[in-house]
Amino acid sequence: MNASLEIRTDLRQAVFALSDALDLVGVDDYHHGKRVGLMAVECGRILGLETNDLNLLLDAGLLHDCGVSSTEVHHHLVEEMDWPGAQAHCERGNALLSAFAPLAPLAPLVLYHHTHWDQLPALELDERTQLFSNLIFLADRVDTLAAPHYGQQSLLFYRGRIRDTIARYGGTFFAPRLLEAFLHASDNEAFWLYLEPPHIHARLGEMAQYRQPQLIGYPQLRQLAEIFSRIVDAKSAFTVEHSHGVANLARLLGELAGLPEASQQKLEIAGLLHDLGKLRVPDEILEKPAKLTLEERAAMERHSFETYQILRRIPGLEEIARWAAYHHEAPDGEGYPFHRKGSELPLEARIISVADVFQALAQNRPYRAALPPAEVLDHLRQLAAAGHLDAEVVELAERHLDTCWRAATGGTL
Repeated sequence: MNASLEIRTDLRQAVFALSDALDLVGVDDYHHGKRVGLMAVECGRILGLETNDLNLLLDAGLLHDCGVSSTEVHHHLVEEMDWPGAQAHCERGNALLSAFAPLAPLAPLVLYHHTHWDQLPALELDERTQLFSNLIFLADRVDTLAAPHYGQQSLLFYRGRIRDTIARYGGTFFAPRLLEAFLHASDNEAFWLYLEPPHIHARLGEMAQYRQPQLIGYPQLRQLAEIFSRIVDAKSAFTVEHSHGVANLARLLGELAGLPEASQQKLEIAGLLHDLGKLRVPDEILEKPAKLTLEERAAMERHSFETYQILRRIPGLEEIARWAAYHHEAPDGEGYPFHRKGSELPLEARIISVADVFQALAQNRPYRAALPPAEVLDHLRQLAAAGHLDAEVVELAERHLDTCWRAATGGTL
């Protein structure tokens, strides 16, 4: 049996869990994508759409902001009804999804989800794409108006104002037919209360149980992981290609260590996804050209735990979740966030840790330039001697330094 078949998971559940990563970009505003998806589905039901179309709208809502990595861009999107720079993230999201066949049907909806209704006819799109993308836009704008009130006693009080505000854009921003469906769907209190935690999770759970699983193997799982690594790495100019470099190097080190093919594949995916939680870190911390304060460092140290919380919910990725989440753990137990040590850290997790540090040292960062191979190795040795990295994995990298450098950087010496 082909070793790649050992990794299988449900694409629908993977998309659902990974949408959690997109929600982290809001830092303090969670569940935006989920709320947009739920609202779009409720409006779609009023329109009499079939189950397949409702599922498409839910997925489009979950992933509509996959082109957003920056907290600064997110602030614009949630604080302004119409922002001139909005189309850039639509185009980026479209490019990411178009490259992955199972999610490609979502790409046009993402591309046009900030295009005004009165501008769509000039684009010569089919009626379905116009309608569905505009419905995502409508739900997205409703959520920006409602977001300050979720979890507050004021939510139901302000729903009338939100509905009135949206109604003013009928025929320009939003299709009259969609506006009518929204006003109908949102006329009851339950529409709004379902959007609040913990009710939103229960509502989505109810929807999920009626959806047929869509199993994917390693090749497609790797493609999906690649998409999310691009989202994470785009957060800062200093982290472009970081996850890809970590994945390449981790797989190489796994091969050099004699691990089976299936483990090498899982290492590659863990490398691509290890920094998912970093989407929650504000841009100004990631790009700070000086030493972080204790408060800023505490914010940074959340990210590997967030990665674990996202990945652990994907069936079949249990090992990958641990390896990825342990990339800041250390053999001496002084890492974070779980303080695992010694035999509690599997070899694969130790490999990810070394690959992460190696690639980061070999890449330009806001506080220093990229280091040459010899200096990278010197830092790795020091960290291994202090008990912060696995000495045997560092020795393996030392014996194959040139090859490891190329894997981590995609370049030549």
